[in-house]
Amino acid sequence: MSKTPHDNPDQLAKVQLILLPGELILAVYDGKGGSTGMVALTDRRVVVQDNSFVGGKSGITSLPYARIQSVSFILDRATAARAASSSVVSIQVPGQAYEIQFRGDEQARHTHDVVLTHIVHV
Repeated sequence: MSKTPHDNPDQLAKVQLILLPGELILAVYDGKGGSTGMVALTDRRVVVQDNSFVGGKSGITSLPYARIQSVSFILDRATAARAASSSVVSIQVPGQAYEIQFRGDEQARHTHDVVLTHIVHV
């Protein structure tokens, strides 16, 4: 059994198929609602299943950490005082923002922290 944090074994298997040689999966989390089906964190990039393509199509989009401009917790005014308790994260790259709603705050926090760690050390 895999020790990689993940919500759905099928999503983990799909990500394993697209890894580059030597690339390691850090986590794979299911997105709920919105246009993001899942997000995978590797040691080299963020992989997003983007369900917003025309005609009901989806794409697997790779976001290298070096291209990510910022990562944000998305908050409503009622929870603004608890920034680390949001279940929604936005990842911004030039010309696009990917908003991911997670099943829980823990997955959102882990994603935020992994991305932030990579972009401040690039």
